[in-house]
Amino acid sequence: MLLDTLSWRYATKKMDPSKTVAEDKVDRIVEAARLAPTSSGLQPFEVIVITNKDIREKIKAIAWNQAQVTDGSHLLVFAAWDNYTTDRINKMFDLVNEERGFSNEGWENYRQMLLDSYPQRDEQVNFEHAARQAYIGFGLAIAQAAEEKVDATPMEGFDPAALDEILGLRARGLRSVTILPLGYREAEGDWLANLKKVRRPKDEFVSVVA
Repeated sequence: MLLDTLSWRYATKKMDPSKTVAEDKVDRIVEAARLAPTSSGLQPFEVIVITNKDIREKIKAIAWNQAQVTDGSHLLVFAAWDNYTTDRINKMFDLVNEERGFSNEGWENYRQMLLDSYPQRDEQVNFEHAARQAYIGFGLAIAQAAEEKVDATPMEGFDPAALDEILGLRARGLRSVTILPLGYREAEGDWLANLKKVRRPKDEFVSVVA
């Protein structure tokens, strides 16, 4: 049950460097991000899966030296489009038409509405919108990791510009948003491992408008 696995997971502080996450598990974690809902179905982000130790060492150095980056076996980088362009919008709409084998007037009108608005907006506004979509995929990847009983540590604590340079993301029209080390907890060295999960009580978190 998803709620049980979400109760099980926590932001792992110490990972066992001797343990490796199986590739089929990683594939399913990434697939959860790929299947995430996004605004207008544009999927304006990509996931970069990094196992190369030297590259992860470089990333660790610009991520506050957080050991999970290298002690985990895989590092996922969520990178959003730097802007919405006519080509990017058309590519996704054309893909939908190709996969479904048909198009319709309403769908094409919707395409034109996006083409008439998104590419004309400020580039930073568009990036921030795309980044919010990346966070949806990021959340689902974390949930799927829990389903796989794989530990993960959601991270924003890194230098995005430096990470973009390490991975050459700007040349690909991408900007890093979040990173997610994957691995297995080393409970004896993790101060958080055995502490009670604490969240605000439901009556302070949920409001009902009937």
